[in-house]
Amino acid sequence: MQKEGKLSNQTTIKALTPLLVSPARILKGEIAAAGEEISRLGKRPLIVGGDRTLSLAEKHLIPAIAPYELETKLASYHPDCSENTLNRLKLALEEHQGDLIIGIGGGKALDTAKLLADRAGLPVVTIPTSGATCAAWAALGNIYSDRGQFQYGVSLNRSPELLILDYNLIKQAPKRTLVAGIGDAVAKWYESSVSSGESNSTLVIAAVQEARILRDILLQKSAAALESPGSEAWCEVVDATVLLAGVIGGLGGAKCRTVAAHAVHNGLTQIEAARGSLHGEKVAYGILVQLRLEEMLQGNQLAASARKQLLEFYRAIALPKSLEDLGLKDITLNELRLVAESTCNPRSDIHNLPFSVSPEQLMAAMVSTTVGFEKELKVK
Repeated sequence: MQKEGKLSNQTTIKALTPLLVSPARILKGEIAAAGEEISRLGKRPLIVGGDRTLSLAEKHLIPAIAPYELETKLASYHPDCSENTLNRLKLALEEHQGDLIIGIGGGKALDTAKLLADRAGLPVVTIPTSGATCAAWAALGNIYSDRGQFQYGVSLNRSPELLILDYNLIKQAPKRTLVAGIGDAVAKWYESSVSSGESNSTLVIAAVQEARILRDILLQKSAAALESPGSEAWCEVVDATVLLAGVIGGLGGAKCRTVAAHAVHNGLTQIEAARGSLHGEKVAYGILVQLRLEEMLQGNQLAASARKQLLEFYRAIALPKSLEDLGLKDITLNELRLVAESTCNPRSDIHNLPFSVSPEQLMAAMVSTTVGFEKELKVK
């Protein structure tokens, strides 16, 4: 039973709930300078990553912490951020007698590290190796099947103790990963402006305004940033995708998170043919689907204008505009229906839309994300 207390005759509060706004510390700079910060958090770290990122850990991270005499162990999250993987890593952690988790890599590597640390009650350090998501920041983790099918999201008990943002490390990642991160981050505006509803919360209002600023930064600076890796504009865009995108979810909480764009991503992971595309690429396509639904089911012309603006932006930086761009030109009707039904499942975030959506309506939106603007896109 929740305890209630009164601040005044007009204000009643219920039991306190945590507001997980940000990591405890953020270190911008080379991993080589992070040894002392890491050593304050534990002496026996388990380093979690994928095959490529664990080789980066051996090259950059382990030499950085070697002077502090930490006992390290490397562990792969292969085949995915799944319950089976987490159970296996739990045994590896116990065998190592680990007292700290370090996640290095992309979104799934970092989610695995955060989930493992959360379940073990241990501190976690996140080291993103690309600008593809804000996973290094967020107190959230997504669980997938061993085959990469989204299953459910988990709210964590705390944010990471330390986030290390090494621009030189991120610059080594393929350009495509930052493009995907831009797609994932720009969704914050299109989703939070819907999911926040009529909230009067000061922090939710602030988070939505931050999402608008984030969108504007990305629309204005992404093309130039992608042309000049390591430039000031490039660093600003990396900050936007990794840090500012996380701030929005931290400030606004559940009211400023996912709606249709991420729900469509989750649905697409259910089919094998979609797994060749990155998280942010599917989310970017999902924004267009969300805007198309607003047009079709609400007659929202502002959504049509926003979709046109995004189609031009996507074309400029090579984000997917359609199922064909996602490599799904030959998707079958049964596969499309499976995606739509999964996206519309009762627990899906698509129901944060202010109107109901059926699988049939979603299918219609998914195949018409460029409708009305095809000629303009071809001409350009």
